[in-house]
Amino acid sequence: MDTNYYRDYYRFEREHWWFRARREILRQYIARYIYAGSPLNILNIGAATGASSEMLGTFGIVTSTEYDQGCIDFVKDKLPFPILQGDIRSLPFPDAAFDLVCAFDVIEHVEDDAQAVREMQRVCQSGGHLLVTVPALMSLWSEHDEINHHFRRYETSEISALFVQNTTAVKQFVSYYNARLFPMIYAARKLSNLLAPKTKDKELQSDFEKFKSGFLSDALYRIMEGESSRLLRQKPYRLGVSILAHYQK
Repeated sequence: MDTNYYRDYYRFEREHWWFRARREILRQYIARYIYAGSPLNILNIGAATGASSEMLGTFGIVTSTEYDQGCIDFVKDKLPFPILQGDIRSLPFPDAAFDLVCAFDVIEHVEDDAQAVREMQRVCQSGGHLLVTVPALMSLWSEHDEINHHFRRYETSEISALFVQNTTAVKQFVSYYNARLFPMIYAARKLSNLLAPKTKDKELQSDFEKFKSGFLSDALYRIMEGESSRLLRQKPYRLGVSILAHYQK
């Protein structure tokens, strides 16, 4: 990938309404259900350009990994902390090394997602926490998934089965989120799929590029971030564009 891709992604992670809202939902959830006042030893897998690691840093010491060496090279002079090259299927850390192991929109990129969650559990200490987010529902599949090299989108039942079958961790909470905007996003993706059939020469675009939002950005942020009040009561949404899953070892 060229430098322009990493430059755009760096900006999206810090300015786009979806990234901002996801980060704030996660921050509030960690503060309520995982952080108990003492600094946590945190692993952030798939840190990309580092915005999620910056958020996690408010809760303790963060070790960040990213599979894409080009991304690491791009951000190495932009961040005050290092990002290590690492593969979620074979993490370069000893057993039980971390209090909190995070993978935010990562395991959908991995064909062997079972091995991914087994590795997350391996490096998590007893009593520690596993926190993941993933895209939801194959009915929402679009060129956004193709350009981001996703293998799948999930249902909450599939995420639960993935953890039950491959870890001994106990479910704390699993829910869809980005639920309020689901009808709009569902309609937009279906229309996009209908009007833009796949061709070999077609230039794919992610939702971040298509829906930069302009003056609507703050409104969309408030709508999505507003779901945190329900999620913090651990009342799951029955439908949404994404899934949050929290397990404890």
